[in-house]
Amino acid sequence: MIKKCLFPAAGYGTRFLPATKAMPKEMLPILTKPLIQYGVEEAIQAGCDTMAIVTGRGKRAIEDHFDISYELEHQIKGTSKEHYLTEIRDVIDKCTFSYTRQIEMKGLGHAILSGETLIGHEPFCVILADDLCDNNGGDSVLSQMTELYKKYECCIVAVEEIDIKNSNKYGIVDGDFIEEGVVKVTNMIEKPDTKDAPTNLAIIGRYILTPDIFDVIRETKPGKGGEIQITDALLEMAKHGKVIAYKFKGHRFDCGSVEGFVEATNYFFEKEK
Repeated sequence: MIKKCLFPAAGYGTRFLPATKAMPKEMLPILTKPLIQYGVEEAIQAGCDTMAIVTGRGKRAIEDHFDISYELEHQIKGTSKEHYLTEIRDVIDKCTFSYTRQIEMKGLGHAILSGETLIGHEPFCVILADDLCDNNGGDSVLSQMTELYKKYECCIVAVEEIDIKNSNKYGIVDGDFIEEGVVKVTNMIEKPDTKDAPTNLAIIGRYILTPDIFDVIRETKPGKGGEIQITDALLEMAKHGKVIAYKFKGHRFDCGSVEGFVEATNYFFEKEK
């Protein structure tokens, strides 16, 4: 039902400087696989076959990664190292990649709007590669969300419970539970202070959006930090009952932080043993 997945990948990754001075943060590896490949594999599991990637200056490594390296293939063909490329070859064979650039860094809402020409007029998924999710063999977070979309056919944001003291790091949602783990959103606040946070339900980097979101983003004024926030656009849609939040099953690692990146590395290392 949903075939396209958008990856906003134009950010600078300043929390990982100097490592990200010349390398995209999305290419930081958890063990031997870059973050964005984990995201693409999750999108494929959810039924997507078209990956729309919004990049920026200095992000060519992402395009090169999802392409064939003829020289490398020639060098290792027939050797014991050939199997190292099996996973990425499989990804390249299963889907199509398209790219556009976000010329200015004006927030996640603006990044998503920049991808409109790649998406067209159809519902689509959004994955932020910084948020690495694992469900220990069960359905991926995005697969859970696409199943939910079949029922509700509206915008869906993935949420998890956080320590309320960290509310200023997330978009926070409020609303009414309409079934177990599913909230009909009535309010969304971008990075509120603890005293202003209505709940401890925080949005993570998994969304399903309907195409009317593009028109709403176009009308959205810059908000927190002077950026166009997807939270503000979704709040406008929530006023018309068009947004639900889903408490997903699985574990999420904030790989946009050094602590979360190390936690994810240790987790997947133990899992691979």
